[in-house]
This record gives sequence, C-alpha cells and structure tokens, in this order.
Amino acid sequence: MEAPQPPKQPQTGAGNFPVLETWDPLTQHKFVKPVKQINDGPDVAKFLSSKAYRDIGIFVMQLNRAMCPRKSIGDDGKDRIQTFQIRSEYETKPATSVRRLQEMLARIESYIDEAPPDQGPRRFGNISFRKWYQLLEQRVTDLLKEFLPDSVLNFGSGGERDVTATDELTAYLLGGFGSPQRLDYGTGHELSFLAFLGGLWKLGAFKDGKPGGDIERSIVLGVFEPYLRVVRRLILTYTLEPAGSHGVWGLDDHSFQPYIYGSAQLSRAITDSEPMPIEGSLFRAPKPAQVVKAEYVEQERTRNMYFSAIGFINDVKKGPFWEHSPILFDISGIKDGWGKINKGMIKMFNAEVLSKFPVVQHFPFGSLFSWEQDPDAAAAQTTVHMASQPSSTSMPPPPLAAAGPGTAAPWAQATTMPHPSGPGIPYSRAPLGPGHPVPRPSQPRSGAADSQSPVTRAPWARSSDRPSG
Repeated sequence: MEAPQPPKQPQTGAGNFPVLETWDPLTQHKFVKPVKQINDGPDVAKFLSSKAYRDIGIFVMQLNRAMCPRKSIGDDGKDRIQTFQIRSEYETKPATSVRRLQEMLARIESYIDEAPPDQGPRRFGNISFRKWYQLLEQRVTDLLKEFLPDSVLNFGSGGERDVTATDELTAYLLGGFGSPQRLDYGTGHELSFLAFLGGLWKLGAFKDGKPGGDIERSIVLGVFEPYLRVVRRLILTYTLEPAGSHGVWGLDDHSFQPYIYGSAQLSRAITDSEPMPIEGSLFRAPKPAQVVKAEYVEQERTRNMYFSAIGFINDVKKGPFWEHSPILFDISGIKDGWGKINKGMIKMFNAEVLSKFPVVQHFPFGSLFSWEQDPDAAAAQTTVHMASQPSSTSMPPPPLAAAGPGTAAPWAQATTMPHPSGPGIPYSRAPLGPGHPVPRPSQPRSGAADSQSPVTRAPWARSSDRPSG
C-alpha cells in the first residue's frame, strides 16, 4: 500500500494569497530520487503543466510579494512605510533556521581556499572548479546533517527507506553551484537552489520564523542574497562561463531572480491584504534610469538586490552599459515605476527561465518537486515560443489533456505567473542566426535622459506619461 501523500491544494497565507504548502511531519512520505525528465523540447510543455512548475511559481510569487514595501497607519495616524533591504535585520538577526543556512553557505565558500585556481593557460573556465565541486560533493551529506535539523532530514520516517529527504535536498543543493563538467553557471543552477529552499519550506525547516512575510524576507535577504555572493565569488575565482546565456541579448549572463526580488523592494508600498502593484514606485526610490550610473549603482548595491546584480555586471564587464547590457538598459527607460518592472520580470522569468529547454533540461524531479501533472493546470498552448524548442524528432509533441477548467498556472494577475504566450526575449530585433551578423545596439543620443536602444525595446516596457512615484 502506498504511503499517504501530502495535501495537493496550495495553502494560503496572510491576505489569502497562495503560499507553498508545508507538509505534515506525522504523515509518512515516500521520497523519490530526483531524476532528469526534460530530455527533449516537447518535454518543456509537460513541465509547464506539472506540479513542480506550479510549486516553483507559488514559491517565487510568495517570496516576491514579501519583498514589496509595506504600509500601515502609525500611532500618530500617519502612513508608516517599511522597506526591506540587504544587510537589514532580516539578514543580520534572522531565525535560527536561516542563520544555520548562512553558516552552511560560509562553510561552502571556504572550500575555495582549499581549491585555488589553476595558474596554467586556459581559454574557458578554470579546471580547479572541478576540485572545489568535488569537495562539495564529498562533504554535502555531512553539511546537511550539521546545519539542518533532524526533523527535516528524518521527515515522515517510518520503516526502511531507500530514498530520504536528504537525497532529494542534496540533488538541488549540488545543482545550485554550477556544472563541473562544463565549468559554467547560469539561471538553471540558480533555479536549483531555489528548489532547495522550497524543499526545506515543504519539510518545515522555516517554521521557527514569523509567518506572513517575515520569514520569507529572511529567506530572500538572509539566504538567497548570501548565496548569490558565494556564486559571484565562484564565478570570479574560476572564471565560470555563462550557462545557457543569450549573450548580449540576455538579461544577465548568470542570474535572474535578484531582478525579481530587487524590483519588488522598490515597488509601491502595499498593505498585507493588497496584491502586488503593477505600476508605481516606492516614494523616493532610485529611478530605473540610475542603473546606468556606475557610481550610483555602487551606492545602492549594498541595499537593493537589483542594483547588487547590476553591480556585479559592472565588476565583470567593461564598456558602455547600453552596449554590454542592452536589455537592462532598455528596461531602465520605463516610466511606470518599479511595479511595472517587477511585473515584466515575472513574465520574463517564466518565458526565459522556466520555459526554455537549455535552462530547465537539467532540473531533476523527485517528490518535493514532482513531474506529475497538476490536475488544475490548463494544457500548455502551442506558441511560436514553444515551437522553437529543440527537438530530436520531427513528430509533434503529444497533446496534453486538460483535467478540468484549468488555472493556467498558480500565478494569476499580480500574484501569479502567466503561461508564456510568445517569444520571451524582450527585444524587437534578435540575432538572425549563424549566417547573419549580430546587430550592434545603437548608442543613445547624448542629452536624452530617457533614450533607449532602438534594438532592444521590451514589449512590456511601453510606459505612459504617469510619474513613477
């Protein structure tokens, strides 16, 4: 007889917004060794109607909404605005669960000192990264035992088990630090670390935090941002190649999620019962156009994740910002504020990360993030975007049966992510292929404060005359 499975319906938190489910530790659970399921382009369509896709969507939107500033009425009757920044108490004075993960990340980073970069000639990534990764592989089980509580590692135990929670968590943690074979790192690896955190959430690792937003802020600022610092040091130390990068036509060579949470940090303040704003900015927030000013980015990167990510781009790339990062430059011209940017980032994440075969092909599926079809998901639509996925066969993908009316995804309106409805790269003229030269972005006209590269106007970047404040 199969062990009972955890609840299938998304749970809700403050304001009745969906949150990732937390499993009942008293219920015996059968864990599954995570394995690769996306082997061909058509498999992406199946992924987009899977339980794993649903849960990733819920978790990203849950974290995203938590990072949006909050407004309330103070004792004096005036509006009180609370913002959530890097190096704030959510990072420096977190719950024990978050603090232990910070210590684990510090330990993982320390392995760099045991695997100094090779000094020999090389064209691509430094081969010493393989030694560093081998150290992580050899020690990962002990790391989890040291820094995670027994209630997580022995979750739902009952009798002999071939696969444990540790086995599933290990797959996502190791997947979060790049590929030792290809010597690269990209958004697929970043997605794996998000799954590691999501798995911990499901297993109740963060129950010691204050629900309703506080523990989510500690996860983003106290774990995810420190994780990005470790990754950035790895990239710089071992000159890791971008994985699945679009080059100049991509948002960022290595990361995506800091642009989601960072734009949420600067969006218009909301109450705990309001949905995410789709336009407007926090009062006196930095203007999006400030991202092109290196000195301003240096100042803001210590407070905001969006600017922190751009600061790292400035660390590794030289030349005009509009030239090496035309998509981000294009986005910087938006007039409708950080709320509009955040909404666009969510759409782009869905199209350029979750819906792209080169990015998600290595994501493993077990029980924490299941390949099983979500019974409430609508069938994935056949679009130009989906049709462009690589395929090893000329046969069309099998039709997906829709079980019920369908919800398209758990990310509806401002709190849910829509299915990809077209090409995800937000530019109007893409590279045409190996037989055509890649067009070079045109330099902006001097004196035009909000001019944008004509090559890279994002379809969601059309702005009205409405001020961003």
